[in-house]
Amino acid sequence: MKRSAGWLTWAALGLITLGAAALRLIHIGQVPPDPFYDAAVRSMGLSWHNFFFGAFEPGGSVSIDKPPVDLWLQVASVKLIGFSNTSLKLPEALAGTAAVPLLFLAVRRMWSTPAGLAAAVAQAVLPIEVITSRSDTMDGAMMALIVLALYLIVRSSERGSSAWLLAGAAALGIAFDVKLLESLVALPGLAVLAYLGMPGSRKRRLLQLTAASAVYVVVALAWLGATLLFPAHDRPYAIGSTNGSAWNAAFVFNGTDRLAGKSIEPQTEYQPGHDYPTATQSERDHIPIVPTSPTRLLARVGPLSGERLGLELLAALLFGLPALIGGVLRRPSGSDPPSPAAVVADADDIDGYRMRRAVAAGLTVWLLTGIVLFSHMARLHPRYVEGLVPAVTATLGIGLAWATSSSGRARLIALIIGIAALIYYGERLLYGRPGSWWIALAGALGALVFAGLARVRVNPSPRSSALLAGGTLALALLAIAAIPIAVNITAIENRVSDAGYIGALPGAQQRDLSTYLRSHQGSARYELAAESATGIGSLIVQDARPVVVLTTYEARVFTSVAKLKRLIAEGAVRYAFLNTYCGTYSTTNAACAAPAQWIRAHGTDVSIQAGLEHHKLLYLLPGAKP
Repeated sequence: MKRSAGWLTWAALGLITLGAAALRLIHIGQVPPDPFYDAAVRSMGLSWHNFFFGAFEPGGSVSIDKPPVDLWLQVASVKLIGFSNTSLKLPEALAGTAAVPLLFLAVRRMWSTPAGLAAAVAQAVLPIEVITSRSDTMDGAMMALIVLALYLIVRSSERGSSAWLLAGAAALGIAFDVKLLESLVALPGLAVLAYLGMPGSRKRRLLQLTAASAVYVVVALAWLGATLLFPAHDRPYAIGSTNGSAWNAAFVFNGTDRLAGKSIEPQTEYQPGHDYPTATQSERDHIPIVPTSPTRLLARVGPLSGERLGLELLAALLFGLPALIGGVLRRPSGSDPPSPAAVVADADDIDGYRMRRAVAAGLTVWLLTGIVLFSHMARLHPRYVEGLVPAVTATLGIGLAWATSSSGRARLIALIIGIAALIYYGERLLYGRPGSWWIALAGALGALVFAGLARVRVNPSPRSSALLAGGTLALALLAIAAIPIAVNITAIENRVSDAGYIGALPGAQQRDLSTYLRSHQGSARYELAAESATGIGSLIVQDARPVVVLTTYEARVFTSVAKLKRLIAEGAVRYAFLNTYCGTYSTTNAACAAPAQWIRAHGTDVSIQAGLEHHKLLYLLPGAKP
């Protein structure tokens, strides 16, 4: 089979990409928004200062906890087509869609055209990726950049091109700018792939990797470094940091603290032995992620269940690892240079054995890095696994293409064992035998029949062998993709999002609060003083007015009582919104912080006058005119 794809291949890829786009775009505007990042997008569109720093509120006093590179795309989207749920999520959905043909191009060069198409299908329908791409977080864009880096690095390995390698390092650096340490899951595997895949002496390859490392570091730290060009008083306080620095937020709050499991966000923990409801898909999805364990990513329930990732991950391990190992073991014999035709079908001027060895080592390291990390990471959100997704789908595509080829007893055995294990696992995931499982079973049986026919025929023609191999691959893909497609349809119907809801106020409360404040603002610059930086996001999205932030994460006081008094005296702020309660005193509870306590002690409760349902929510600040 020639790696130079014919029109049928491109047509198939077009249909796969169209299907991926449909899964990511249909009813995307109905997916609930993420008030935290959406507030930043709203604020960033108001000034270049806010745009560059990723300001969380229109006044530019505080910024989000990450570089705003991905949010720049969202700002551009809302500027072009208006501020809406659809425009906020469009960049992520398009990035997730673009990753599908990009992965095909990469895997086709790494292995073969059938492997590339199989990987593209796996990427298109992987539920955790579809759900993440339909959410207004930045993980989908980061994943697409990692796939781009993979493609560029593979291109660099074909002839040892330093330019392609440096471009891949730059793409991986931008991925860091988008989602920081989450992108590092791919780094060890891609480094191994580049080192083993590049031709030439060891010294030359080390020099090329050193140059690529330098490019990566420069690009990855470009935004963080640029923030230092501005005086400290011009830089917003980075939410999550302990000192206001974006560097601290990047490497401590979003780095060591997350790896160590220091959770400062509300998080429900899984309780072993607890009888969770599992009658509906929605009930199973709301079960917390199971505790750390070697089989965590294969769990039957939760937002990171086997239906969303584990099924394809298991398929990648069952089919992909034997294929990668087999590719390395089949080293050409003799003293002559290895023949690409003997190792990789129609390798087209690529040293086939060298590439297969690099791919085997690189993807294996990438997979193991992700599996070990996410199986033992205490504080895990489902979207974090986007750094692992390309390794899963690429390995799955390679494994299926290898197992469904028309020769080799070992491949037939691997196909039978793999298909049987996946069908059993799929039935366990679905708590019964719904329609998608029966479709998967039919595809599995069909694949085994085609594989058997390919091996019993005597002296088959190349055309019939190719048809049987193609049919086996298509039916095996059906067996693997049937359940994920059904999961995706359910997720679309249920408007499932992987974003958080930090700062989402109840609809009626927000409406009444906004109406009252608009009619009683006078000449005040700030709409109100907010108890917490992250507790007022949806109001910022709606009204786009500056807010006085009293505390950041862990109740760190940002606006002291003395400063608040000065703002009140200047007529800059008149009201405060305190939407939580102190209860038992805690140093990490924003409601117990000094400015919140002072407001409750000296302010005038106007909650009922504002039409709010409860007392002690909205206060007229002491000294402010009614």
